[in-house]
Amino acid sequence: MAGPSGPAARIRLIRPDDWHLHLRDGAVLRDVVLDSARQFGRAIIMPNLKPPVLTTADAHAYRERVLAGLREACERVGVDETPSFDPLMTLYLTDRTTPDEIRRARDSGFVHGVKLYPAGATTHSDAGVTDLLGQCRRTLSAMQDCGMPLLVHGEVTDPAVDLFDREAVFIERVMLPLRRAFPALKVVFEHLTTADGAAYVTEADGPVGATLTPQHLLYNRNALFKGGLRPHWYCLPVLKRETHRLALLKAATSGNPRFFLGTDSAPHPRGAKEQDCGCAGCYTARHAMALYATAFESVGRLDRLEAFASLHGPAFYGLKPNSGSLTLERATDPIPQELPLGDDVVVPLAAGESLQWRMSQDAC
Repeated sequence: MAGPSGPAARIRLIRPDDWHLHLRDGAVLRDVVLDSARQFGRAIIMPNLKPPVLTTADAHAYRERVLAGLREACERVGVDETPSFDPLMTLYLTDRTTPDEIRRARDSGFVHGVKLYPAGATTHSDAGVTDLLGQCRRTLSAMQDCGMPLLVHGEVTDPAVDLFDREAVFIERVMLPLRRAFPALKVVFEHLTTADGAAYVTEADGPVGATLTPQHLLYNRNALFKGGLRPHWYCLPVLKRETHRLALLKAATSGNPRFFLGTDSAPHPRGAKEQDCGCAGCYTARHAMALYATAFESVGRLDRLEAFASLHGPAFYGLKPNSGSLTLERATDPIPQELPLGDDVVVPLAAGESLQWRMSQDAC
């Protein structure tokens, strides 16, 4: 960390984990998976493929494709040794997910969560839940009984609710009734975006945690319109006011173990972002830890980065911290304008700008 003569030149951390990651499939998977595996020992892999990951068998097959894609990526770029990377799989919750499927998932040892997408909330969420307590009560009971976490996309989809208020309304309409009905259910409020959400997670009874993305810690909604409409800053939940960003940054750097790292890195082809109805999602996997280091340093809390990135998440999920380490070094790191993505390219968050942290060249 910081020395007697100035700020830190290097940061050595227990190898971190990403508790919210989109890898897609096929050629896109092969182009993005190494970016995450170079930094993170494990990642919770989102199930919103087409078709979605609905069963334990689906999750096993997808996990095998992730590991095969990582090996292929390493061979293609000449990495001598494939990084140790454990994809932690999830199931896509629907109105028809059964308690038996939940028990199979828990017994598998490789499924670590079930994802709630309110129907229509975000990318590939059309098969999502229409009425959580009305349709999924028996399934939620099975999850509570066997300790399977529910990972929530915390926004309502009611068109009468303003886009910027959908997280706060989700707390009132979904989270509070859910906690009353299932007080011992583990719940991760993913990609938290508001002061309301941070306060709820801090004060909630029972096992509640939250992931925080780098874009929501570093940028407010002005970034969407700086110099014109900038689709590569558009994600869901959308960036909010500066007061919310500051509340999230305070939560992330507080040392509270309920808050942990989850990039929500979501690759989309450039053309799918730069069109009249552009996709939601920010690609941050390549430079994720540098982005988080930048956020923590902005408030003088680099000393709390390791706990947020490497300790809080495993503790919540009932896992041990990773045995390896990751080193970040202070060095100017220009972010590429674009990166390969299957037959297209992806534009990473803050493309063309420079960060003052990068992963050490001898890290992996």
